Amino acid sequence: MADLILTPNLDNGDDFYAGLLAAHDGLEKSESDALNARLVLVLANHIGNADVLAQALKSAALKNG
Repeated sequence: MADLILTPNLDNGDDFYAGLLAAHDGLEKSESDALNARLVLVLANHIGNADVLAQALKSAALKNG
């Protein structure tokens, strides 16, 4: 079983964050939410491992409280 990586693992994280913000620039809330949903699905498809995705869902849910 593959494990979800929760330690920093992103090259140029600041650049990615800036790009993410730029992608949302000028969008209405519903458009921004739709962009986020599409991004989640694209990245989930790229990961392609149900166990890792289940771990990610659990981890994200724990952070939301």
